[in-house]
Amino acid sequence: MAAAARRRRGHDDETPADEDPAGPKAPRDRRNEERTALDPASLAEAILDHVEFTEGRPPRLATPTEWYGAAAHAVRDRLLQRWIATLDTLHRREVKVVSYLSAEFLMGPHLGNNLVNLGIRDAMTEAIERLDIGMSLDELLDQEEEPGLGNGGLGRLAACFLESLATLEIPAIGYGIRYEFGIFDQEIRDGAQVEITDKWLRFGNPWEIARPALAAYVGFGGRSEWATDRDGRHRATWIPERVVKGIPYDTPVAGYRVHTTNVLRLWRAEACESFDFQAFNKGDYLGAVDQKLLSETSPRSSTPTTNRSRASSCGWSSSISSSPARSRTCSGSSWTRASRSSGSRTCSRSSSTTPTPRSPWPS
Repeated sequence: MAAAARRRRGHDDETPADEDPAGPKAPRDRRNEERTALDPASLAEAILDHVEFTEGRPPRLATPTEWYGAAAHAVRDRLLQRWIATLDTLHRREVKVVSYLSAEFLMGPHLGNNLVNLGIRDAMTEAIERLDIGMSLDELLDQEEEPGLGNGGLGRLAACFLESLATLEIPAIGYGIRYEFGIFDQEIRDGAQVEITDKWLRFGNPWEIARPALAAYVGFGGRSEWATDRDGRHRATWIPERVVKGIPYDTPVAGYRVHTTNVLRLWRAEACESFDFQAFNKGDYLGAVDQKLLSETSPRSSTPTTNRSRASSCGWSSSISSSPARSRTCSGSSWTRASRSSGSRTCSRSSSTTPTPRSPWPS
């Protein structure tokens, strides 16, 4: 299907990723070309740069995990070039964008997949050999923690759809939850199977970009108050009991041998006020962080608890906070950036407005 689509657009399956004539192109200035070149020498130089300037380590002291991080950032640079070029093209054209909502996205290991999509696995193999870091490419790939963003087949299907949309050069954005413990490991203890946390974020995630300036706010519970405006019309104002702040994290999703790159936007919940000094000064140390624990715990795991009432509450909170702007995204209405002043009002319990984040796509 993807091959047929490329042929309809005049693509050849053997067309190198950096010579695709149909995809959106980044500005062809010398600096941009040199920084994101796909040859082995450029890749090796980029990895060395990221070891020193991103990982902050001299090459002779870098650990396998840090070499992986440097390689991941080098490949991400090349994805971001295509992502920015895709955005630039879409802003100059009137296009529709697919918004794909899913509770899970099992994207799999990023580095190996992106090397194949960019058509540079052989070039990266040679670059690693040039660096002589004491590891092969396969050993470097083994350093990656697979993103624990779900535990079911629908999560893998959602990931396949998102990659296929990019391969077919259909602009799309995936919305989901940035689980901290989306899947679990298993051990045998005293002859019984037990579940333990899969700490896939313990070394960070080099593929994602945090967007705290585009935070959205989601209200829970509360009450409605009725009033009459100056024109004599009845108006209802929602007063939420509590408000959770959603922070978006963007991950570029490349298509196979095309320049079009889409994005997966995952949301992490956090408290508007993570520490209550009044409670702390009274000696209520748990109460001082109560809102932080309440806001940030429910969307951490995609595996429901056996407690029915708690599972229902956590699942409902997760489903809402997974995509705070889903209604605005699907309706195609204009987007606004949440200002700092409106953000502070939203965090109060008496707020009646919820600012919406800015879309990465043109409205």
